[in-house]
Amino acid sequence: MNRTNRKPIGRGAAISPPSRFSKFQTEPDWEHALPDEHSEQSARTEFVFDSSRNVVTENESPDVGFRYSLNPYRGCEHGCPYCYARQFHEYFGWSAGLEFETRILVKENAPELFRKWVKRLRQCEPVAFSGATDCYQPAERRFVLTRRCLEVALEAKLPVYVVTKNALLLRDLDVLSELARQSLVHVSLSINSLNDELVGKMEPRTSRPQLRLEAGARLVEAGVPVQVLVAPVIPGLNDHEIPAVLRAAREAGIRSAAYSLVRLPPSVQPIFLDWLKRTFPGKSRKVEQLIRATHGGELDDPRFLYRMTGTGELAEQIRRTFEVFRNKLGLAEPLPALNTSHFRPLHSVQRRLSFDG
Repeated sequence: MNRTNRKPIGRGAAISPPSRFSKFQTEPDWEHALPDEHSEQSARTEFVFDSSRNVVTENESPDVGFRYSLNPYRGCEHGCPYCYARQFHEYFGWSAGLEFETRILVKENAPELFRKWVKRLRQCEPVAFSGATDCYQPAERRFVLTRRCLEVALEAKLPVYVVTKNALLLRDLDVLSELARQSLVHVSLSINSLNDELVGKMEPRTSRPQLRLEAGARLVEAGVPVQVLVAPVIPGLNDHEIPAVLRAAREAGIRSAAYSLVRLPPSVQPIFLDWLKRTFPGKSRKVEQLIRATHGGELDDPRFLYRMTGTGELAEQIRRTFEVFRNKLGLAEPLPALNTSHFRPLHSVQRRLSFDG
């Protein structure tokens, strides 16, 4: 077996700071615990039914190119320690740390809720899959909610954006290619490093970089518009890999690229800094200083128009590096416009899908 492509079993977080909204705090009984009982490696994933009455949220940020986003899951088993979505777990009284990775809320009726939302839609606008946690995280292999929601979008001729760092999306190549045939989909593949060892630590339960690149090549071959998203760029860890990632994307046939800097909301900061000290003890302080240098001395700049790209000399250097190699490698092509003209209302009872256009 190729060890490079083996699915990792680690976790990103090793701590569970108390939620901002919880009145209680629990602490593990280290004295009487069995060996590794409380370690991040042994923590099992728990799936919890999410009884939300909606599956689509509206976005007001000018930093992202969509108004609506669909999230079939809350929490994410991918375990990226930098993930800004970790903070949302605190609204349930859970931790943004290990619980974010091990307690996954599953919106089992997401396709039905999406169908109801589409029926009420008066003006066609693209929907992003997903705005927070990855819609192709490992849970999707079991629950198949993303695929079923994509089928609803295809039936309604509703354009969608798909953002993921998991090659599992190739399972749905038939639906994605049909959406692409009708100019109804863009796919953004998040790849911020080609170093398997680094990715295994930084994004422990995602697909390895080569698998994502292979997924990108197959999508391009099938006619699906693909963009590589170099995100997040973490100064001192992976910023030097920007040229290599862009070059690999080009070799895979991808012709568009974007990037964003790491940003660490307050609830995410202790998780990331703990991970950084455990994983890179020799340079954790330096990396932290570099991140602060791109956000005015802080670990996060919540201001719109600045939080994704940062400010200061280092942020400008990263921006210039990205743009120089993006242009040099021919990755500045915009993705083709999505088609909103064929949107059609849905009936109450789901019809059998037809790929006849």
